[in-house]
Amino acid sequence: MKIRFNPRKSSIQIFSYLLVSALFFSLVSCSLEDHNPQAPGTVTPVGAKPAWAPDIDNEMWAVVEQLLSYGDKPIPTLTPQQARMNHTVKDAVMDLVTKFNIAVPAPQVDTTGKDIPVTGGTIHARVYTPKTGSAPYPVIVYYHGGGWVIANIDVYDASASALAEQVGAIVVSVGYRKGPERKFPTAHNDAFQAYQWVLNNAATFQGDTTKIGVAGESAGGNLAANVSIMARDSNVSLPVHELLVYPIADSDTTSASYTKYATAKPLDKPSMQWFFRNYLNNISEVTNPKISIVDADLNGLPSTTIILAEIDPLQSEGSLLGERMKAAGVEVTSRLYTGVTHEFFGASAVVPDAKDAQAYAASEFKKAFNK
Repeated sequence: MKIRFNPRKSSIQIFSYLLVSALFFSLVSCSLEDHNPQAPGTVTPVGAKPAWAPDIDNEMWAVVEQLLSYGDKPIPTLTPQQARMNHTVKDAVMDLVTKFNIAVPAPQVDTTGKDIPVTGGTIHARVYTPKTGSAPYPVIVYYHGGGWVIANIDVYDASASALAEQVGAIVVSVGYRKGPERKFPTAHNDAFQAYQWVLNNAATFQGDTTKIGVAGESAGGNLAANVSIMARDSNVSLPVHELLVYPIADSDTTSASYTKYATAKPLDKPSMQWFFRNYLNNISEVTNPKISIVDADLNGLPSTTIILAEIDPLQSEGSLLGERMKAAGVEVTSRLYTGVTHEFFGASAVVPDAKDAQAYAASEFKKAFNK
């Protein structure tokens, strides 16, 4: 039997085979690209940059974009109890670490809990002790952010841990009481009493009582500054140094940065007004110098490092605070980080400027501690 060769049919078969093969390998290639679109550790946002910050850094926008993707209701529309359930920048960073396969080294610190007696009860603190170096260690009393209403020591764990590791100091992160359950000035009094407790007890957990500083972010930066002021006014040993990261320092919500970044995220103008309403007994207290520390007596305070974010309603008041402190004779060093938002400091796992800011803060503490 003869096999007849049909050139036309064979050509069609060959073409079909090649087409199917090409489609197969194309699909495999696309599948692999979708699974691993870029090198591990490279963080990129999904969408276009926002109108309120067209020059925001890619990594910072990826964090904020991830935070917005959770679909939480805006804080000003919630009760304080509901707002405390919202996702945080920490959540966004952790999800990006997983999403982009970022290797994050384990913190070289040990942690323990301490209960600190304060007027009307006790507050909890977390003590971070470096795994390297030798005792006695310098001590940093750290106050977390959250507008005196939300957040806690867990949310700001990355900042406290980074300071302990990079400075080579014990960090005591203070879980002060918050409004509206505990109105002004409860958080401020808790902060100062925690500082006094550290002065009296640091030696019991390997701390050097002659080298104690304070630090805080946002509302915590306000508390740290107030601790120095309260120590001066009470004839208590002053902190050796204070670190104020985008501190709440003024009640003026019409400043240049409040106007430019009124709708910024994660902190906007309506949220700040909500914080004031929920912590203060009445809105007239915004002019109290414990809140508007730009109007406080700033003489005789310790050397101060101020770290500010460009895309932040609090940028102007942080800058003004630095100017007022310098005018009062305080030694001030400061840096403004462009392209980043409020809450960037603890996002060092994905935001390069956060790594730089932490290193800068650590170097200033080391100078103050003579390390």
